[in-house]
Amino acid sequence: MSNFDAAAATALFSALTSALKQLAAFQQVDVGEPVSPPGNRLYCSLMLGPVRPASSGLSATSGEVTFLIRIWSKAQQRPLEKIDPEILAAAAAVMGKLSGQFTLAGTVRNINLMTMSGLPGWIEFEGEPYRVMEITVPIVINDMFSQSA
Repeated sequence: MSNFDAAAATALFSALTSALKQLAAFQQVDVGEPVSPPGNRLYCSLMLGPVRPASSGLSATSGEVTFLIRIWSKAQQRPLEKIDPEILAAAAAVMGKLSGQFTLAGTVRNINLMTMSGLPGWIEFEGEPYRVMEITVPIVINDMFSQSA
């Protein structure tokens, strides 16, 4: 049985989206993959990643919900040598913001800061190349699942 319902899921997405929108680094922050090509400035998408049990007590199991935060930049922007530093600065801003909001205003036990990571890569979207950084953000939630016989 799950103690984590639709309202809790909505609150978690809302807390993360709000934290990301507070950063001046992004032209736009959306939940999910973009439906149209991102613009000329940095774009940020928030997506759900893996969900798993994290630890167990006698009556409940805590869970870990991993979010994927993808930072997008057009790969052919000029000057080319500024793309990676700009993405790195934005990734550091995201990680810093989440480090400062360790419990997302009390909605979660904690963000697992020591396993949060960013992986750079390339994505083609509608025929255009993008330089991306995908940040995994594992979030631990107390008593996510009830235990019963």
